[in-house]
Amino acid sequence: MHHLESEIDRSQISMIALEEMVSENSYARLVDLFVEALPMEELGFSHTKHEKEGRPPYHPKVLLKLYMYGYRHGLRSSGKLHQACMVNVELWWLLKGLKPSQRTICYFRKNNAKAFRAAFRHFVLLLKDWNLIDGETVAIDSFKIRAQNSLKNNFNQGKIDRHIDYIDGKIEEYHVALDLADNEDTRTEVEQKIAYQHQKRAGYKFIEKELQETGATQISTTDTDARAVVLHRNIVNVGYNVQAGCDSKHKLFINAQTGNVNDTHALADMAIEAKELLGLEHMNTLTDKGYTTAEEMARCALNNITTYSSPKESAANKTNLFDLKCFKYDQQEDSYTCPAEQTLRSNGNQYKKGNTKVKHYKTKACKGCSLRTQCTNSINGRVIERGIHQKFIEENQKRVDENPDYYRLRQQVTEHQFGTLKRQWGFTYTLMKGKENVLSEVNLIMMCYNLRRVMSILDKNDLKRRLKDLILDFLERMERNKAFLSWFYISKRPLQFINL
Repeated sequence: MHHLESEIDRSQISMIALEEMVSENSYARLVDLFVEALPMEELGFSHTKHEKEGRPPYHPKVLLKLYMYGYRHGLRSSGKLHQACMVNVELWWLLKGLKPSQRTICYFRKNNAKAFRAAFRHFVLLLKDWNLIDGETVAIDSFKIRAQNSLKNNFNQGKIDRHIDYIDGKIEEYHVALDLADNEDTRTEVEQKIAYQHQKRAGYKFIEKELQETGATQISTTDTDARAVVLHRNIVNVGYNVQAGCDSKHKLFINAQTGNVNDTHALADMAIEAKELLGLEHMNTLTDKGYTTAEEMARCALNNITTYSSPKESAANKTNLFDLKCFKYDQQEDSYTCPAEQTLRSNGNQYKKGNTKVKHYKTKACKGCSLRTQCTNSINGRVIERGIHQKFIEENQKRVDENPDYYRLRQQVTEHQFGTLKRQWGFTYTLMKGKENVLSEVNLIMMCYNLRRVMSILDKNDLKRRLKDLILDFLERMERNKAFLSWFYISKRPLQFINL
């Protein structure tokens, strides 16, 4: 039996049509329609218009198509995208044979950070108009990506102190060696080592000064916005904690932020941004216990957002003493009732504890109480601290306990997307520096995910029809604008001439 052999002669000229080489169901065709339907100038992309003189730039649609195709297939660096333009048949079709340089590709992403965010928000609103997003329930979660900053170029006060102590020890060793040096060449070599260590010490002192002036807990020297974060299983690396909001209807991304190192203070900002973007009166959120913070839930309640967040366990030490659950709180009286049926009241003062304020509840009945040894070891009796926003924590816990099946939707809504971005598309690190640029890359890949997800939700022909209708509407609007401008200039010029 013979092997399969090709009938193509490499040296023979062949007539080919790119249109026939790209499948009708190709992702490239969908990207082409989607980008053509975007109002690039309104979204803020650069070079939508340019001067008549000089070498013309690439239209931003060409480069956006390239990025949306590349990010979907794990091609993110400008070098890989440029190489793909040379060899990828679908990109030949998508870009109509254009082959932007590596530098052009790189600077397009860098210079259009705000436009990428605007394009993502525009797409989210489009999906809402198509009834693919309703905003009734939004799951908020986070995933971490590595930054363009190594761990050795990230410093906190403890790390700086260790470096300086080590350098001081080396300097002392070199001074001892200098005293024992028996010839001029050895002394010169040791003096150069001492000078080098002093130079390193001055560098660490400069970083320490900058750390103290900014008041930050850590500082990164390559990407100043990056921070040390726990990626997984206590492995620490320098990166970003990306917050993502997903709609429960079809598991589509709604919004994203790159602000905080952890989730503690991220809930309200994410929820309010999603609610305002979708123009909703009310919204529910699903989050894990990392977001369970009284102050954040209070902000959500003020903005008509109902939270369902996993309750945190009490941070109190596990002892044989009565737990806080044994004390019943009366909201109307603002008091606690202890297991001995005594009432603990507050003096009304608020005390600062960390980033929040608390009130203290106690009673004089502790002195002669028969249950005192089971309640407290303090000589002043039992004191209960209650945050001023504690009622929002309690209300949230009641909602979660009463609706366990509803809360379990959280993992279904948000976890799968993260697996797709990180495991399948390789989005485990960012190629950009700075929060705004990193967020633009996040918005870009989320826009790609939403587009690919819509291909699975809608019939492909129906999706193409909708995008074509958008293109036609956009072209008609452009023609109306041109007609209005022509009429305006023609009708106003005579008047201006008469006035002159």
